[in-house]
Amino acid sequence: MLFAVQFEAVSEKSFFFILLPGLQEVVVVIQSQRNSYHARRSEQRKEEILQQAAEEGKGRPVVVLLHELTEYEGDWSILPALPHLFATYGQLASWFIFVEEETRLRLAALLRVLHRYPEHEEWFLGRGLHDDGASIIHHYAFSEDPSSFTYPDPSAGWAVSKPLLKRLAVRLQHESLKSDFTIDLHHEIALYVWEEGNGPKLTAVPEFCSQMRDNCATSFTTFLPDCGEPVPKTDVFVAVKTCHKFHHDRVPVVRATWEKDAGFLEFYSDVSDSSIPTISLGVPNTERGHCGKTFAIMRRFLSGAVPRADWLLIVDDDTLVSLSRLRMLLRCYDSREAVSLGERYGYGLLHKGYSYTTGGGGMVLSRVAVSRLMSSGCSCHSDDAPDDMVIGRCFTSLGVPITHSPLFHQARPDDYSGKLISSQQAISFHKHWNVDPLAVYKHWLKDDLPRDEL
Repeated sequence: MLFAVQFEAVSEKSFFFILLPGLQEVVVVIQSQRNSYHARRSEQRKEEILQQAAEEGKGRPVVVLLHELTEYEGDWSILPALPHLFATYGQLASWFIFVEEETRLRLAALLRVLHRYPEHEEWFLGRGLHDDGASIIHHYAFSEDPSSFTYPDPSAGWAVSKPLLKRLAVRLQHESLKSDFTIDLHHEIALYVWEEGNGPKLTAVPEFCSQMRDNCATSFTTFLPDCGEPVPKTDVFVAVKTCHKFHHDRVPVVRATWEKDAGFLEFYSDVSDSSIPTISLGVPNTERGHCGKTFAIMRRFLSGAVPRADWLLIVDDDTLVSLSRLRMLLRCYDSREAVSLGERYGYGLLHKGYSYTTGGGGMVLSRVAVSRLMSSGCSCHSDDAPDDMVIGRCFTSLGVPITHSPLFHQARPDDYSGKLISSQQAISFHKHWNVDPLAVYKHWLKDDLPRDEL
């Protein structure tokens, strides 16, 4: 169904009629998550969109909660979900809009935007981001001119026309991705759409906004919601993985920055050092993964050897953390559930792979999640296996969802779009390489409130 809109031309007193697509030709995909808090928030957003549509009287869009689309947990990475989206809704829909659960839509403005782009053509629309420099998380793509390639800001939402979605869906059924890893899905989606110049680049749409303005079709609230008072310091046990060779350069950074905000914190090393102090878990240091050490930490967390806490945070010795913001975020989650929270990556998701929380950004686990994991029989195949990936594979087999927050970062601030992270209240960054970690902490993570208020 199309709607006629009447307006008066500036140059003459005549009237024209423009046909706008109705809302029933639009599919809104809310990038929801299986965790109970996120499922509730996305259901609320869906109800708000449908209520707004009823008030507008221009049709009813289809609103899809991504975690309900299929039983496959890996749909969060979008590409695996596209064939199913097209098969289910492609006959009736002209546009597919992807938004975060905290993205607000103004449906009348959205329809005006979509009218500008012929629906029979391939379109990829959004608010453009670009790397400010060569980025490790994007495998240094376009390093000679980072601004030459844009990808959509997830908070502002993004859209694809039906012809583009159809081509992508067909292609995905016959072609593997270049990498088995999903790291930054919106950059990777843009690369897949662009197809080395054979497909469209992102078209920047000024009405796709991260902050509300008068003409915005989309806007965004926050990735750090206000769910009430932060959980107490004593509800979070912090485990820092280190080794002897970093006792004198990395550990002092932790102690000078965020350690003082912890209720309970222990350093775990390959040797005991009473001057810090560190605790040896009897696991030798490894140059690659640290699965053996991490599983030993989880066993200790469940034992009577440490104070009882609802949450376990496991970080590297070169991870910088805002514990005050983490405690605010944790108020949104139910510690009685099995929760695995952090920056989510994926492995082999086009082929029924698994997701995991990146270790460098920090892994947050509820006591229930740790208990289920340790009682399941899941274990490391070697001490130097990648701990984050092993834990993710275990949780996938147990049906425990990996819950994503973009406030955790596996890399340094410079590895992300400045436009994106400047609007965040980050919880963590990782790596001291070519940066001053004290300056990074002060600029990006330090809160200037009195300590007794955090």
